[in-house]
Amino acid sequence: MTNEEIIAKTKEEIKLRGLAKATELEYLGRLGQFIKYYNNRPLVEMNETEIRAFLLHLIDEQKVATGTVNTYNSALRFVFGAILERNLNLQMIPRRRIHRELPDIMSKSDITKLFGAASNLRDKAILMTIYGAGLRLSEITHLRVQDIDSEGMRLFVHQGKGGKDRYTLLSSANLDILREYWLEYRPSHPSGYMFYPKKDKQRIITTKMVQDIMKKYLKIAGISDSYSVKTLRHCFATHLLESGVDVCRIKQLMGHTHIQSTTFYLHLLNFDGSVKSPLDSLPKKRGRKPKAVNADA
Repeated sequence: MTNEEIIAKTKEEIKLRGLAKATELEYLGRLGQFIKYYNNRPLVEMNETEIRAFLLHLIDEQKVATGTVNTYNSALRFVFGAILERNLNLQMIPRRRIHRELPDIMSKSDITKLFGAASNLRDKAILMTIYGAGLRLSEITHLRVQDIDSEGMRLFVHQGKGGKDRYTLLSSANLDILREYWLEYRPSHPSGYMFYPKKDKQRIITTKMVQDIMKKYLKIAGISDSYSVKTLRHCFATHLLESGVDVCRIKQLMGHTHIQSTTFYLHLLNFDGSVKSPLDSLPKKRGRKPKAVNADA
C-alpha cells in the first residue's frame, strides 16, 4: 500500500468512525509531517522505531509542546494501528505526561475594564460572549445567528470540541450586546455565522483575528498581556464556582467530557476571607500569660 493509499484509507476510517472534521485535519496534518521527516519513505516499511525517533526529534530539536507531541503520537498510533493493522508496542512510544500549570485568572474588575476598552461593537460582543458563555476560541468563530435562543435564554454550541453539541448560558447583558451588534452589522453569511471580518460578510472571523482583538484591548485597558482568549473561558468557570454553581452543572456548560477537567478549576478559586482555617476554629484555652523573656538570661 502506497503512502497516498494510506492517506485515503485514513480519511475513510475517520469518516466511518464519525470523528470530527477537526480531528481529520489534525491527524492528516501530523501524518504529513511524519512522512516529510522521512523524505516520503513508504509507511509500510516503518514501525515503532521510526515513530519513537520522530517523537524524540519533536521534543529535543523542535521543542514542541507536550500536548502537541501527544497529538502526533495519537495520529501515528491511529494510522499504524487502525490503517496498517499493526500490533504496536506502546511501551516504545508512550504518551508524554502533561504537567498542567494553574492559569492566571482575571479579576471581575479587570474584565469590566477590558469590555470598557472595546470601542468597536463587534469586538465587544465577541469578548462578552466568550466570557458570558464560556466558549472556546473555535466556538466563538463558528457561532451562528440561529444558535441564539432568546426565549430559552441559552446559547447553542454546534459541533464543539469532539464534535459534541451542547447548550450554555445566555445572559441578559450578552443578549443585549448581540442584538445591538446584529442590528448594526446585519450578518448574512450563507451558513448563518454571527461574526465576520470587517467589510466581508461572506467569510467568518478567524481564531487569529479573535486573539488579536483580545491582545489589542488588553493593551488599551492597561491589563497584563499574559492573559489570552482562553483566560476568559477559565474566568467563566472560576467565577461560576465562586458564586456557588455546582461542578457538574459547570461541566455541562463547558462541554467537558470528564469531570476531572472541571474540578481542576477548584484550584483557581479566589478566597475572599470568608473561608477560615480550622486552626482558628479550635476552642481558646484560657491560661496564664507567658512570662516575659529576659534578654540577659
